[in-house]
Amino acid sequence: MSRTEQEQANLDFVLAMFEQVLNPMDSSAVERFIGKDYIQHNQMAEPGREGLKAFLDMIKAQTPEAVHDVRRAFVDGDHVTVHYHVRRWPGDMGWAVMDIFRLEDGMIAEHWDVMQDVVEGGPNPLGPF
Repeated sequence: MSRTEQEQANLDFVLAMFEQVLNPMDSSAVERFIGKDYIQHNQMAEPGREGLKAFLDMIKAQTPEAVHDVRRAFVDGDHVTVHYHVRRWPGDMGWAVMDIFRLEDGMIAEHWDVMQDVVEGGPNPLGPF
């Protein structure tokens, strides 16, 4: 399966946002990636770009050692999906997370996500990654 030039640019843009915003939880970098009319569907964050900044600041204060390890990413037109492992502190089993981003005019315009706890010893020997 091949990607268009625009799809590759969209994928690269979202992965750069992970490196510059989500991994360091740097709210000051949000405006380089998130459009001014950003639509947020995460139920734990307030709407809009300012809501995302406040959410990142809160998470960074609560879990400054958190990491976001991207395991796979997919692109389909203006949508990019990222599957990754969040660990909030050393030794934490963390969460398996999938984010869906919609891009518009070269910026992230909309975001959805789903999360599940990573557990040991469940009935399925396959992990979420």
